[in-house]
Amino acid sequence: MFTNEQVQTLNELELEVYNYVLANMHKVTKMKIRDLASEVHVSTSTILRFCNKVGSEGFSEFKIQLKLYLQHRDVIPVYEDITMVRNFLDDIDKPKFQEKINKIVDLILSHEHVIFFGIGDSGILGKLGARLLSNVGKFSQVIDDPFYPFSTDNSLVIVLSVSGEVKEVIDKMKIFKQHSSTIISITNTDKCTVARMSDVNIAYFMPFLRTSDNFNLTTQAPLVMILEMIEHKVYEILSTKTEC
Repeated sequence: MFTNEQVQTLNELELEVYNYVLANMHKVTKMKIRDLASEVHVSTSTILRFCNKVGSEGFSEFKIQLKLYLQHRDVIPVYEDITMVRNFLDDIDKPKFQEKINKIVDLILSHEHVIFFGIGDSGILGKLGARLLSNVGKFSQVIDDPFYPFSTDNSLVIVLSVSGEVKEVIDKMKIFKQHSSTIISITNTDKCTVARMSDVNIAYFMPFLRTSDNFNLTTQAPLVMILEMIEHKVYEILSTKTEC
């Protein structure tokens, strides 16, 4: 229903609308524009801008498109994130995306200390990131405890966060900055606080998904792909230097 290119054009308020729609698709098809605006705490103008950015001329047309999408989805049940992951895979070969990957690789190779930082599931994936780089000859460490002491100056810190709004992550980033660290972040959106605090951000724009108990189910397949792309490029460069 939504492409990565469309999601990337949304501002913070429009992203709130997007996330609400994803979590309440059937409900939204029966809502009036004022009801949706009230639920999301935005103006009706924000709703209309959102509709325009995702390919509809107005809210009524958007609801029709949403109903058609739901009819197709309900007839053929699928893992909803697959379409977005496919869109992401289409994007990774584009020059803009590759430029960011290359910039990240350059920063990794130019820093002696590389540290991954994340909490919860992001901490687990931080361990994967550190292992992948260490496997190809670039020793890396991981911090998955926001209260773990940090005193190394001029490090490269790679912050992993889905929402980019976790207070403990943001507080730790302030400490990293106090030690003159360069910060790369990999987040689900480039509009979040973590992304704005970073020197370089790369976002993957997957639908936010949480259980009723607030457990995060947002797919991390794109993040794993990004980490592996970085690993392979680092390996290529280090291998070339070794051969010379």
